[in-house]
Amino acid sequence: MRRTPDSTGPFTRFARGPRLTLATTAAAVLALGACGAEKADADKEHHKSAVTVGDKSDAADAAFTKMLDRVAQSCPPSAPPKAPPSEPAKTPPGAVEADVEPVTPTSGPEVELNARDWCASARHEERIAQALWNLKDPTPAKVRTILNDLGYIDDRIHDLKRTGATVRFFLDLRDKGGRLCEQGSAAGERTVVDACVAPVNGPFRPAESKG
Repeated sequence: MRRTPDSTGPFTRFARGPRLTLATTAAAVLALGACGAEKADADKEHHKSAVTVGDKSDAADAAFTKMLDRVAQSCPPSAPPKAPPSEPAKTPPGAVEADVEPVTPTSGPEVELNARDWCASARHEERIAQALWNLKDPTPAKVRTILNDLGYIDDRIHDLKRTGATVRFFLDLRDKGGRLCEQGSAAGERTVVDACVAPVNGPFRPAESKG
């Protein structure tokens, strides 16, 4: 009597192999496709995030430049600084000290800053000092917030730190080839903000600024 192949026969066992291999291959292809889609989505999100960060940075820089222009809008053009006199002023015979005009400075911000920056420096000092004047218990975070609200962006705020009851900081205000910077100390009613001179090019370093 002849036997026909059944579920336990060699023919059936042989046929299962290809079906299992095809199913495994299909699953692997689907997994690779899903992985590729996830990677593509991740790349899109990363690109979108990078573009968003770049746009925000560009917008902040543009707003900062606009603020600088607004502060200096009534100032003269960026003329070079005046050369100091070749000789110090002499006191006329018989003149008292009160009658003598002050000697033109030969160093410092007034000499090294151009006309526009020297004019703008007074306006920056006034608006910053007024904003910090009533700040009680100043901290670096509070001072940074006030400076940001005035339009000074984080990239231009340097060496912000607390020393005792005073928070000191520097602002890099270089623009249109100028060298203006400001150094300040927030201490309530003893707040002081003064102009300083930064190098024309390169990164801003507080230690290299001239007050």
